[in-house]
Amino acid sequence: MKNPPTPNAIAGSATRQFVWVFGVLVLAAILLLGALAFVMKSRMSGQQSSSSSGKPPLAPAAAFSDITQAAGISFIHNNGATGSKWLPETMGGGVAFLDFDGDGSPDLLFVNGTGWDRNAGQTTAALYRNDGSGRFVDVTAGSGLDVPLQGMGVAVGDYDNDGWVDVLITGVGGSRLFRNLGGGKFRDVTSFAGIAGDTNDWTTSASFIDFNNDGRLDLFIASYVRWSPEIDRKVNYTLPGIGRAYGPPMNYEGLHCQLFRNDGNGRFTDVSEAAGIRVTNTSTGGPLAKALGVAPVDLDGDGWIDLIVANDTVRNFVFHNERNGTFKEIGMRSYIALDSFGGIRGAMGIDTARFDDSAMGVAIGNFANEMTALYVSRRDPMMFADEAIGLGIGNASRHALTFGVCFFDYDLDGHLDLLTSNGHIEPEIAKAFPDQRYRQSAQLFWNRRGAKLEGFELAPAVGSATNLFTPIVGRGSAFADIDGDGDLDVVLTQVGGPPLLLRNELKAGKNWLRLKLIGTSVNRDAIGAWVRVRSGNQVFHRQVMPTRGYLSQSELPLTFGLGNGKVDEVTVVWPGGKLQRVDPVPPLFRTTSVVEAK
Repeated sequence: MKNPPTPNAIAGSATRQFVWVFGVLVLAAILLLGALAFVMKSRMSGQQSSSSSGKPPLAPAAAFSDITQAAGISFIHNNGATGSKWLPETMGGGVAFLDFDGDGSPDLLFVNGTGWDRNAGQTTAALYRNDGSGRFVDVTAGSGLDVPLQGMGVAVGDYDNDGWVDVLITGVGGSRLFRNLGGGKFRDVTSFAGIAGDTNDWTTSASFIDFNNDGRLDLFIASYVRWSPEIDRKVNYTLPGIGRAYGPPMNYEGLHCQLFRNDGNGRFTDVSEAAGIRVTNTSTGGPLAKALGVAPVDLDGDGWIDLIVANDTVRNFVFHNERNGTFKEIGMRSYIALDSFGGIRGAMGIDTARFDDSAMGVAIGNFANEMTALYVSRRDPMMFADEAIGLGIGNASRHALTFGVCFFDYDLDGHLDLLTSNGHIEPEIAKAFPDQRYRQSAQLFWNRRGAKLEGFELAPAVGSATNLFTPIVGRGSAFADIDGDGDLDVVLTQVGGPPLLLRNELKAGKNWLRLKLIGTSVNRDAIGAWVRVRSGNQVFHRQVMPTRGYLSQSELPLTFGLGNGKVDEVTVVWPGGKLQRVDPVPPLFRTTSVVEAK
């Protein structure tokens, strides 16, 4: 009989077995990761530049020229900073392309901050009229918009259906509604309209929407955090090597978002609570929202507008329209509330689009080292997965602190590309984190469906038309065809500095179609309508929605790039779900008005 094994022998045998099993598991993990890496690499877009992959990029060059000064734009953003480092000073201001005078050319409105007291440099928003050629004239003085505000965001829409686009400006101290009287004049109707709210409100992005499909534009207003200089001093955010610094809002109490129903007589009723817009923090019993962005979109195609809200350091919201005047919050169920690992992010701007002609995409700009999210719904319209990495956006955006995001077709190939506006919140961030910069370049992700591939790749800059990638403290962004040449131009805002007005110089020679929708039974702006354009075997989708990105608004007319194709069919799905086939097919190379049929 053999001697019984010693304890050391038993331990050694067990160790060898453990090592063998562990080795097998490690090998299996390596093989699995290798397979996943191969799959991911096959789906990755042009984050592999010519320098790293040896292959030239497929994307057309991002040819945008800085025409800010040449076009007559002299606006300088004022965040009111004097060294105290108040949180609102980091947020910047939005911008809107709007046709305030009804001449068919997109004008510009820049939102501004101001000094914290009357002796600290009072500044106002700036209104610029487009002369039709892409040159602008400052018409702020005497417009009624020339009032000092700690402004942040802007929303535009004809809420009284009189043919003149009205303006809402959000900010620290609440929102202000300005009715367009025509002739370049606006009147502050905030109190009369019933949206004055609390002077302690801090409102951010906003949108005119018709949530109940009664033909009148209602108003959704996102709210951020409860703030005052006293609260800011108590929070006292600091960074190593810097001391007191600008920081994220984790230690501030949130605020409820607001929904105002348009009563049709120039007045609004606050229906936030009754409509289910107020979301409570179960830990504190207070408001959960710390909202910076909102994307109104009909997710399930039922003709009723839903709302996706981007929250900073708390979960995102998805409000599904129940078609009875109420919404149900389904952010967790739709998987948009959190990142892929169940964590929260610092969400800023947001935009939505059918970027591959069928699947719905939701892009959200996030804080540094959190990468831009791209939630995609491919089967169930209310179920999403973050495909940012697999579609080529995640890795390239990881180091950027992204505020503005918007889908638009910069090369007129018919497929929607993604532009992000980036910039940090702390001017001295490089002292604490050497890999970070205060001023950051925008990123333009080209949609590879133009090359019959999946995903996105970074668009290269070429020659002298590289101004899109000028490092700035980027915040808001918007697009419009400012000069009537068919391609889409861009404006970017920054904190404490001038904007960048960028003319698209691509000169691609592509076919294009532009449509301006006019509602009769639905709201006059047709906000919320969808247009489908069929060109051969391709179908392109666009939603009439000026609210895009961060604090900003893009033009109402829809641009369809067609590459070398033609238009075979145009169908409008008006708010409420009514279908209208546009007959005859609108001509190319011009803007055509489409009026809702009776």
